[in-house]
Amino acid sequence: MSSSTPTPNLGLNFTPTIRRDTYSAIDPVANKPGCRVRLCSSLVPTKGIGQAIAIAYGKAGASCIAIGARNIADASAVCAMVSEEAKSAGVSEPPDMLPLRIDVCERGSIDAAVTAIRNSWGRLDVLINNAGFLAPFVPMGAGDETEWWRTWEVNVRGVYWVIKAILPLMLQGGDKTIVNVASVGALALSPGASAYQPSKLAVMRLTEYLMVDYEDQGLLSYCVHPGSVPTNLAIRMPSSIVKAVCIDKPELAADTITWLTSERREWLAGRYISCNWDMSEFICRRDEIVEKDLLKLKLAL
Repeated sequence: MSSSTPTPNLGLNFTPTIRRDTYSAIDPVANKPGCRVRLCSSLVPTKGIGQAIAIAYGKAGASCIAIGARNIADASAVCAMVSEEAKSAGVSEPPDMLPLRIDVCERGSIDAAVTAIRNSWGRLDVLINNAGFLAPFVPMGAGDETEWWRTWEVNVRGVYWVIKAILPLMLQGGDKTIVNVASVGALALSPGASAYQPSKLAVMRLTEYLMVDYEDQGLLSYCVHPGSVPTNLAIRMPSSIVKAVCIDKPELAADTITWLTSERREWLAGRYISCNWDMSEFICRRDEIVEKDLLKLKLAL
């Protein structure tokens, strides 16, 4: 970044305490039954943060969990893991698990997954959109065009396709909650990141549009930064960035998202939330957030 380019405000210090790992206030085991999902949640993909989210919901006592992955064997393996973790956490009735083959670049696989959920349970309370792709950080004119565009196909069109397919089922009843996993990178301006960072910015705006279009039908949508976790996706960034910032645990995102969706929080709908923020300190700023309409995309003048 050139010296003339202002450093973006990434909101890293929105709460005095910055979290890197899970903590007691959001622990799904310590906070039962407060962190109980009413019926079910659907997650993609199965590795890293997605796997941790599935386990957290299992520990929290979710009654039904659907796991989506491009490989059905991977989804089935995570389903088995979630069941075991739920039992170990003392859940008396482990969740009903539903492994699904989902490739967010294949619309047919999404439609088939939604049909399977509808046939199995008849409703969906919580959707976690966690699929992602990151093209290597290279100057815009030097990168691979296919990888640049695939970033948008997965991160934006994939999110849109999943939401569009599942909305009719979600709006029929239940918690009607959608969590779109984005990134603090949406607020950054890093050399070589012309595909990934703007794609996550688009996800932030899509999250706001969900409230514009469906707030009157009871939908809740949140856009969440999961922290900087050294996942298989993240390690495609330059090694200097990975070493400097990718120090968070996947359980931080998992437990924060489980806590966030444990009850309806209309005042947070459409807003950006970082899992690095301490949630106890965060909710203390509720009145300020609502009054000033913070944590949404705006032009600063």
